[in-house]
Amino acid sequence: MFRRDFLKNLGLLGAVVTVPVSLVNAASRKDNLSNVSTITLKGRVLNQGKGLAGVSVTDGINITQTDAKGNYQLLSNKTAQFVYISIPAGYQIDNVNGIAKFYTPIDLQSPVFNADFNLSKLSKSDQKHQFVVWADPQIQNRSDADQFLNTTAPDLKELVKSYGDDALFHGIGCGDLVFDHHELFEDYKKAVAISGVPFFQVLGNHDMDLDGVRSDDLSAETFKKQFGPTYYSFNRGKVHYVVLDDVFFIGAKKKYIGYITENQLSWLEKDLKTVPAGSMVIVSVHIPTDSGDKRRNELKEESMGGVVANRQQLYKILEPYKVHIMSGHTHWNEHVIINDKIMEHNHGTVCGAWWSGPVCGDGTPNGYGVYEVDGENIKWYYKSTGKPKDHQISVYAKGYHTDYADGIVANVWNWDPQWKVEWLEDGLLKGDMKRITDFDPLTVELYKGSSIPEYHKWVEPIKTDHLFVVTPSATAKNIVVRATDRFGNVYTCSSQV
Repeated sequence: MFRRDFLKNLGLLGAVVTVPVSLVNAASRKDNLSNVSTITLKGRVLNQGKGLAGVSVTDGINITQTDAKGNYQLLSNKTAQFVYISIPAGYQIDNVNGIAKFYTPIDLQSPVFNADFNLSKLSKSDQKHQFVVWADPQIQNRSDADQFLNTTAPDLKELVKSYGDDALFHGIGCGDLVFDHHELFEDYKKAVAISGVPFFQVLGNHDMDLDGVRSDDLSAETFKKQFGPTYYSFNRGKVHYVVLDDVFFIGAKKKYIGYITENQLSWLEKDLKTVPAGSMVIVSVHIPTDSGDKRRNELKEESMGGVVANRQQLYKILEPYKVHIMSGHTHWNEHVIINDKIMEHNHGTVCGAWWSGPVCGDGTPNGYGVYEVDGENIKWYYKSTGKPKDHQISVYAKGYHTDYADGIVANVWNWDPQWKVEWLEDGLLKGDMKRITDFDPLTVELYKGSSIPEYHKWVEPIKTDHLFVVTPSATAKNIVVRATDRFGNVYTCSSQV
């Protein structure tokens, strides 16, 4: 029962293993939450000693821009924790061993705080660049961390290498970087360093301080000390990137909802005022804003911890732009068309089913999303850890799926409505495969039941709608599944009958 309740309320009940969390300076932070006495933030944004104009600077409440000499001044109050910039296009992502550094903690002891930001111009245009999304590393112990360090990080390093020395990559750690054990943030950082890619981080529910705090306002203190603000923006090429915190702790042990605070929505409206209408905006969150979970499982209500409750308010703010939303949290892979301007990419996870097997609960292999940006165009694919880039389909032999005893079943995990999935019997094209909603048969074998998997017995299969089935003829010998993605890339996988 515990196992099934965990999955039913994924994101609402939170961690399975409870550990004490050390809150550093929580008391002083609590005192500052109501301290609205003013503080002036000022400084310069520079490139080789020369001021940069038009760079957005924020305290997380208000935003100003640097003047012609790179100077900024912002009247703030002592509830603010950081002063930070929106890194402009054309400049390197400053980082410490791969962890993006775009902020300075504010010293609240004096009425004026000065912070300068020194940027380095890129040697080439960033109109063409790539980024990856690591969703849910979820490292809970030494074994998990070692798998992450020895598989995922080197895999990304090799992928980047395949793009050539001049490739411009950045990464987004899309939340649940650890599984409640915050001391393992250091291992997450080591993995980022191994990858060689500068990473921005998103706050996940397992990255929060949920023990010993009474409200959402204090739930991210450990994360902030490691990675800085929980919402911010940056620019690369023609794309404006935004990171938001959509995990709202409701003050009861291990419980939270998907919700974006008014402070963030108000800040986002200000942030986007400098972005021309029609531009591409990429928003990264942990909990998906929307999903097909309610439809697939015929639920009466959406899980409050599974999607963002006030997503329509976010969509309204994003309406003038071409938007891609990046999310994690679910441990399945799904692309949701929100409307004609907004598409959400909910990613399969780095850890798969919490490091309990080679695939997520929907049959998607452990892995991460890869995105290729060229000006205002974007393409993407899912990279399975340890597999080549063209590994995009699993095909199960006749009878392997117990509900389709005479059928060949394929899992095309990165499918969206613009894909075409066909089949060939003994070399002859037979047409489109039938899409079904069901459980991936490998996940049933690996995860279904109270005694498996051995590592986390509460893991269960997750129903998915990127499965396809056909019934071959009685004389068929070989079946080939051919999937063509929205970009014209063709992938094949075969099965003997």
